[in-house]
Order: sequence, then C-alpha cells, then structure tokens
Amino acid sequence: MIRNKTKSIKVGNLGIGGTDPVSIQSMTNTDTRDVDKTVEQIFALEKIGCQLIRVAVPDHEAALAIKEIKKRITIPLAADIHFDYRLAIKAVEMGADKLRINPGNIGDFSRVKEIAKICKDYKVPIRIGVNGGSLEKKWIDRYGGPTSTAMVKSCIESVVSMEDIDFTDIIISIKSSNLNTMVQAYRSISNKVDYPLHIGVTEAGTIEMGTIKSAIGIGSLLLDGIGDTLRVSLTGSPLQEIKVGKQILNSLGLLQNQVQIISCPTCGRCQIDLVYLAEEIEKAVSKIQKPISVAVMGCAVNGPGEAKEADIGIAGGKESALLFRKGKIIKKLKENEIIPVLLEEIQKLNPS
Repeated sequence: MIRNKTKSIKVGNLGIGGTDPVSIQSMTNTDTRDVDKTVEQIFALEKIGCQLIRVAVPDHEAALAIKEIKKRITIPLAADIHFDYRLAIKAVEMGADKLRINPGNIGDFSRVKEIAKICKDYKVPIRIGVNGGSLEKKWIDRYGGPTSTAMVKSCIESVVSMEDIDFTDIIISIKSSNLNTMVQAYRSISNKVDYPLHIGVTEAGTIEMGTIKSAIGIGSLLLDGIGDTLRVSLTGSPLQEIKVGKQILNSLGLLQNQVQIISCPTCGRCQIDLVYLAEEIEKAVSKIQKPISVAVMGCAVNGPGEAKEADIGIAGGKESALLFRKGKIIKKLKENEIIPVLLEEIQKLNPS
C-alpha cells in the first residue's frame, strides 16, 4: 500500500511521518509523580514494542517528575497537557520530547504562543489533539454536534494559528469514539494538510470491543495510506494496547521482521488439536524476527493448497501433520514432532 506523503517530524530519536515506518505508542496509567512505577511500566511497554510513551501531567509535581523519568528511559516521552499552559512550559524544560495539547482548552492564544516559543527553542514538536468529546462549544453549536466537519474545522483553525506564529513542528490527531466520525475526519484532514497524523479511536472500550473498533478504524485508514503513528486506546493495561497495535500493523504487512500466522477455522474434517497448535506456535514465533508467513492448517484441504503462498506450514492429519514449504510437501510428522520440527525449520529459513 502507498502511504500519503507527510512531513517528517523528529520526536526525540523517533521519526514520525515522511518515509519513517508507522510507529506504535501508548500512555502510562500510573501516577506520573510516582517515578519508579511509571518507569517500570515504560520498561514493560518498550520491551514489547512501544516506541513512544505519553504521560499525564495534571500538576506541577508531575511536570517536575518528567526530568527523573527521562533519565531512566530510552524511548521518547510525550507530555499530555490540558488547560494550564504553565505545565506545558515546565514539561518542556524538564525534558519532554513532545507535547500533546488541545489549543482550544489552553485559553487565550497568547498562552499557546508562549508554549510554541519554548517548544521552538527546545526543538519539541506539538501534537494538536482534537477529540470529539472535548470539542469547543462554538464548533458544536455551529455544526450540531461533534461531527467530523466540526472537528476538522477546529483542527484547521489551530493549525493556521500555529503557522501564523511560524510554528510548524506539528503532529495532528483528530479522534472520536464514533468510528464513522473518526474515519471521515481523518480522511478529510489528510487532504488538507501534510503534517504527520497520529491515528486512533479514542475511548475505544474494553479489550474485546476496543480491539474490534480499533482494528476497523485504524485499519481502514492505514489501507487508505493515512497514518504515521498510532495508539490503540483500551480500557485496561497499556500493554494490551501495544499488542493490539502490533497485530494491526502486522496484519497489513507494516511491521518489519515480524512473523505472520495463517490458521484456518476448525471444521469436521479436522482430526488434530488445531487450536492448541495454533496458539502454541503463535507464542513461539512471537520471539522470532523474520518477515515470513507460517500456516497452521487443520487438514490437507486447507493445507498446501489454500496456504501455498505461506513460507512454511503444517497441515493436520490423524495424530500427524504434513510439513510443507511454499505449497510443496516436505515430510510427514508425528503429532509430538509438529511444533519442534516446525520451529526448527523456521529458524533455517532465510527470507529474501
């Protein structure tokens, strides 16, 4: 798929937009003032693929904590600021690599100008975040609610105001918990600006529902070539957000060095515990960094034939399986050989 051409923005050591790969980010749910717990969670997130972390900055103490957090972590840190422009300024002084603000709730634009000035001095980009749930009243009144048009108008107004003061180190998000509104808003804004877009469905819900909504919304945009960085917003552990984000990117072939699993639904032809095999193989290959596809199929019908494009795979039989590579059968395996032999063969593969 071809991605929309956007500006390249540096957030710490991470490139967002331009030719940089789509990145995955999350937000801590710890108290930012508790440096130890916050750093512990950031380490856990980074370990499974988080590339940018955001922390809430509700008060002066939280802003000050950024300095110590930054000393201990390696991925870039974004500070989430609402209402108080002084917290934004302090967060930048303490080492934040990026700010997330909604200019509409900062107050008088003179305060936004002060934020922009220090961000320019420190070379810190600003994410202009417009959310359907916190849209300014004037836009809601004008368009009859937090519609996609209202959100885009609000965003454009903020962007133009920033450009007028010569600040263009901008990333944009324009989220809604309503899928149709969110998708329409991003499609519209992507035709009007060339700034990198942070995409996601805000307040997507619990792990099950939020995963489905995020996969539909984020996936739709990525298929359109829209999106430079993403967050999956789930009610639960931020670790789940990273896992789902990686699954979305991997499903679209946008993750480098990641194994893709192809597995069929079970049916009456299946004479092997396919569910167990698929789950165990998925766990095992999650630690392997190769851009290959692995098929786990229930029978010969859905084996080398339907999965012939897979780099390697197995097709279940009665207490056995056929091992195949690119649709060609290599050997027959006993049930207890399936997982170890398949993993051994995967390790031997040298993808071109």
